[in-house]
This record gives sequence, structure tokens and C-alpha cells, in this order.
Amino acid sequence: MMDELDKALIVALQRDGRASLSELAHDLKVTRATVQARLDKLRDNGEISGFTVLTRADVSPHPVRGLMMLGIEGRGTERVMRLLAAMPEVQAVHSTNGHWDLIAEIGTPTLLDLDSTLFRIRRMEGVTRSETNLLLSTRRG
Repeated sequence: MMDELDKALIVALQRDGRASLSELAHDLKVTRATVQARLDKLRDNGEISGFTVLTRADVSPHPVRGLMMLGIEGRGTERVMRLLAAMPEVQAVHSTNGHWDLIAEIGTPTLLDLDSTLFRIRRMEGVTRSETNLLLSTRRG
């Protein structure tokens, strides 16, 4: 069971995973030996399961993200794919099977920008129907 010091240590590591034992000890107002013992205990009991590095690509410059499923009439799929790929808000375009013809990954700074992007896509010649789902959170396996 974690106590308040364990929780504070985890928050400090989430804020700066490269913080030294001395920095952590200073910030938490405990000794380096206490920080080391707590880290060992948290790793041993599985509370801390690993450490990772976030790259610039991992931190999305687009806080509002969504998947837009598109139905395309006739043989216009390739043309619509080219138009979508040219839009800066569209991160990727996927062809798919089933009910939808294409799935567009969209990223924008605001909901208003997302709404504007969806409107422009819906007005493209050949787009007959669409459905959009916002991405609320992403977890890595």
C-alpha cells in the first residue's frame, strides 16, 4: 500500500523522470537513502513497472484529435484521399473495408478548428456520409 510519500515520489518522477536522488530528496524533504529505499520498494512491489522516454513526436501538438469515417460515392476514393492528405489537419488517411471507405485521423488545436475541418471534409465532392469519434485518451500497451 502506498502512503503519501510514495505518491509524492511518483508525481515527482512523472514530472521529471531524470531527477537525481538528491533532487528528489530535497524536493520531498527526506534523505537520499529514504528516496532510494522507496524507489526500490515501489519497483519490487510493481507500483513502478518501468521508466520510459517521451520524444517530441509522443507529445501531440494537436490536443483535439478524432477519427472520421467516410463513405465515398462511386470511384472517387483516390481523389478524396489526395484531397485529405493535402490538408494539414489530417494526420493520416486509411482505406478500410466494411461500412466505411476511408478513415481520416485528424488533429487540431481546438474544437472549433476540428469543427471547421469536419465541415470542409463533408463538403468535398464524393463524400456521401461521415461519422466522427473524438479520441479522449491514449494508452500504450
